[in-house]
Amino acid sequence: MYLNCFGKRFDLANRTHIMGVINCTPDSFFPESRKQTINQAIQSGLQMGADGADFLDVGGESSRPGAEPVSADEEIGRVIPVIRELAKNGSIPVSIDTYKAKVALAALDAGAIIVNDISAMYFDSEMVSVVAESGCPVILMHMKGKPKTMQQAPHYEDVIGEIKDYFTERLGFSESAGIKKENIILDPGIGFGKRLEDNYKIILDLKSFAELGRPVLIGASRKSFIGRVLDLPPEKCLEGTIAAHTIAITRGAHILRVHDVKAAKRAAQISDYFTAVSDKGKSV
Repeated sequence: MYLNCFGKRFDLANRTHIMGVINCTPDSFFPESRKQTINQAIQSGLQMGADGADFLDVGGESSRPGAEPVSADEEIGRVIPVIRELAKNGSIPVSIDTYKAKVALAALDAGAIIVNDISAMYFDSEMVSVVAESGCPVILMHMKGKPKTMQQAPHYEDVIGEIKDYFTERLGFSESAGIKKENIILDPGIGFGKRLEDNYKIILDLKSFAELGRPVLIGASRKSFIGRVLDLPPEKCLEGTIAAHTIAITRGAHILRVHDVKAAKRAAQISDYFTAVSDKGKSV
């Protein structure tokens, strides 16, 4: 399974790819991930590249449960200097984490080549045009509700079936708008309008989403579905995160969106090796 980023081709079936998270925000759920200055964010991205990140995902608005939205202009002010510098100084593709078309367009102009939209292009009707006209890859995430209210008693009769139906509709909508199917990545949205058990069911059944023919991204890093089981804050959930990542890889994840690139990369290498050993069609 391949992803084409403006001429750079990634073989996502060959190994797990790592996307490093750069939060240019004062209120992300994991305090240690918050970059309070432009220089801090740039240095974080450069270090993630040195640690083995395949992609860098830059965001200027927190999407944690209960988060308040910020204006497009404020978001642009937070992320554009960071994206511009990382795109100029590194060879690692930069993604913009936004659901606003205005922010996405500014980020693409600054050098980003992937759009990561937590609303799967629902929140801003102009987003689909920005993505289609640019030809960039897009990450479509499933979320029930909006960040401010999404964890207020979410409910599913069949969480896997409902997310799969959602992706089927979004894929059809995207293709009808001129977005190439090979440019689409699917993210089932761990922690976004999900009950505790839903998150575990999603990871255990990732192959259901992979059946749609597109790579699957998982963002499990240090989230509360890990912390609630361990009874620990995000700062102490690295080991739990690695466990979740390992299971996700064995269940079909192609990309991990992470805070801790070096640890995630090393764990993924071992998980990939196990997968290769168990697959008789591959040599190791």
